[in-house]
Amino acid sequence: MYPIFRFIKRHPFKVTILTLMLVAYSFCLPDPLFSDPSSTVIESRDGDLLGARIARDGQWRFPENDNIPEKFEQCILHFEDEFFYYHPGFNPVSMVKATVKNLKAGRVVRGGSTLTQQVIRLSRKGKKRTYSEKLLEIILATRLELRHSKKKILSLYASHAPYGSNVVGLDVAAWRYFGVQPHQLSWAESATLAVLPNAPALIYPGKNQETLRKKRDRLLHKLFREDIIDSTTYALAIAEALPQKPFPLPRTAPHLLQYASRRNSGKRIRTTIDQGIQHRVNTIVKQHYEVLKQNEVYNAAILVMDVHTREVLAYTGNTPTDHRHQKDVDIIHAPRSTGSIMKPLLYAAMLDAGEMLPKTLIPDIPTQISGYSPENFDPRYDGAVAADHALSRSLNIPFVRMLQEYGLERFRDKLSGFHLKDINKPADYYGLTLILGGAESNLWDLCKTYASLASTVNHFGRTSSEYYAGEFTEPVWIAGKKVDFGKRSREKNLFDAGSIYLTFEAMKELNRPEGNEAWQYFDSSRKISWKTGTSFGNRDAWAIGVTKDYVVGVWAGNADGEGRPGLTGVTSAAPMLFAVFDALPASAPFAPPLDELTEAEVCTHSGHLATPLCPKKTIRIPMAGQRTAPCPYHHTVHLDPKRQYRVNTSCETIDHIVTESWFTLPPIMEYYYKNNHTSYKTLPPFRIDCFTEGSPVMDFIYPEAGRTVVLPKNFGGNVNPLVIKIAHSKPGATIFWYMDRKYLGQTRNFHEMAVTPEEGEHLITVMDEFGNEVKRNIRIRR
Repeated sequence: MYPIFRFIKRHPFKVTILTLMLVAYSFCLPDPLFSDPSSTVIESRDGDLLGARIARDGQWRFPENDNIPEKFEQCILHFEDEFFYYHPGFNPVSMVKATVKNLKAGRVVRGGSTLTQQVIRLSRKGKKRTYSEKLLEIILATRLELRHSKKKILSLYASHAPYGSNVVGLDVAAWRYFGVQPHQLSWAESATLAVLPNAPALIYPGKNQETLRKKRDRLLHKLFREDIIDSTTYALAIAEALPQKPFPLPRTAPHLLQYASRRNSGKRIRTTIDQGIQHRVNTIVKQHYEVLKQNEVYNAAILVMDVHTREVLAYTGNTPTDHRHQKDVDIIHAPRSTGSIMKPLLYAAMLDAGEMLPKTLIPDIPTQISGYSPENFDPRYDGAVAADHALSRSLNIPFVRMLQEYGLERFRDKLSGFHLKDINKPADYYGLTLILGGAESNLWDLCKTYASLASTVNHFGRTSSEYYAGEFTEPVWIAGKKVDFGKRSREKNLFDAGSIYLTFEAMKELNRPEGNEAWQYFDSSRKISWKTGTSFGNRDAWAIGVTKDYVVGVWAGNADGEGRPGLTGVTSAAPMLFAVFDALPASAPFAPPLDELTEAEVCTHSGHLATPLCPKKTIRIPMAGQRTAPCPYHHTVHLDPKRQYRVNTSCETIDHIVTESWFTLPPIMEYYYKNNHTSYKTLPPFRIDCFTEGSPVMDFIYPEAGRTVVLPKNFGGNVNPLVIKIAHSKPGATIFWYMDRKYLGQTRNFHEMAVTPEEGEHLITVMDEFGNEVKRNIRIRR
């Protein structure tokens, strides 16, 4: 060590200069070496190219790829730099030979640059080839050799070599000129791409074919001569045609590419997309687009998710329509009116809260709540309908009444747990229309929600009846990322597994709304829980299906919001849904979460917990369902011996009274229910000699209590009459009508009365022949 110190002490200036030179040498090479913008590239889960977006500078330049195919490596080394793995960045022998040959020819006929020097030249953007520039290239090349491995330097060259026009790099060139990935190139194709960067402006696919062929074949002959390829391979290689017209890059998932570009611009992204499923989904969308556009419906989207991993398997954001119909709009993340697609969430919420059972009867009658009058798609009324049938038939009125009973604010708070980003207003903003499409959401969030529900049931069955805290999480679309479901717990997240399972069971029904005949096309052997939705004005058609393994979401409509007659979830979205499920592997049914279910006796007619008066059947219900009210519709009635009239001890002796259990609905529910259920028996009237004080036997159907009724004028300028309707429990009863104590008339069997009152408040009084009376106050506006 002492001689070194002595040298430094004696020659400080030389040491300083040397130190500065070493520091300058250490930092002379830019890091990163290349700062050019790259194309955004997405690949399938297996590494297949799905699509790419051109770089900001207008060049097709993929992000650097460290994997160099063996064939291309052999070709480029034998064409450009055979001693690449042996020199320190420059080759003195090659430089001398090139200089001598060029001097003899009087022009440049041979280059002496190594591949390392060429990488430096590419990074310096084609500086003029002066002696000083050449010297600088050599210095930088040696520094590059110290920084990176030979393989890395070779990959830098392959990633940034020019291939003519706006094509840069081996990855793009392989696609543009041969329509394959680099590792799929043949020997002839690899040789072609090895010679192209040598003179990309002079030799371009489709032009100067003879010059290009000679250079390629000379390289192939060299490979044959040096035993890199055999004679058969050589003969087949020189017989291959040269590239002609450039191939277009794949556009397998253009809207996912658009989505990726906004978040990972200029990067190569391995996605979770299954290319086989993606191609099948694209084909399905294209086929159905040809049908939809006949009704001037031009846009559709499909999303497929894996329930277990929450990975996106297929992402088709739109149809192959044209720019006029906004083909570039990514519908999957576009907020659209939800229609009925969220009804299962309310159904599950009420089961989970113990406020309803699957077969509980829900009123389906003319309804007005705070000025809002919901209507079913089919304007008929059932009077009362089982909750699970209301879901499978997507009836609006029962679900509005269910939402009112459950609580609007309470349901809005539940939805917050699903992280539906477009439902961001308070409950009062949406009102009761929230359950019928008054809110907007997007296909991504809705599929995420149903996938989380399905995963809850799956996990509960696999974890000895436990839940995961992070169940309701974002889907994954970048390969390698794993969903963190959080810690396991006995505590449920939003809904218990039993309520979700029973919701999915109700969604398996194929008797869908509107009585549509399109279901003849569907394979009912696949047990799929699914739901359709149609927004107001036929602007949005939805269908979401879920199995133990997959969630498929479909939207159809027009991106500009134009509604079209006949555009419904049943007719437009559901056919695509089932076509996709037919293309997926079949799934096993959900396993019943037995620890969250219990067997209970319920009333056969009403679906409520059974009382001793009810005919009973045993079904599975959520644990919380044991808190629901017992059946309110079965009563003990006393009949005469002929069972024609009701009697009591005021008119009949006890030994002649027959006691029975009778299923009786309130008058308005009964009025509609008995029209759809021929087995329903109206409660017999009391015998005329009996003294009675019973429940009301009639009620108003229309108008609702306290309602302001507007009487419009017809085309003739006359005011349209108000039609008052009454439901009476006894067929053939005569009732008498009064308005403001003025007699209007009487009706029998069909109880409707048309009146044309003046503006202001009025009292309607109705009395039957037995002395029963009902009244209603209304306000009239003209």
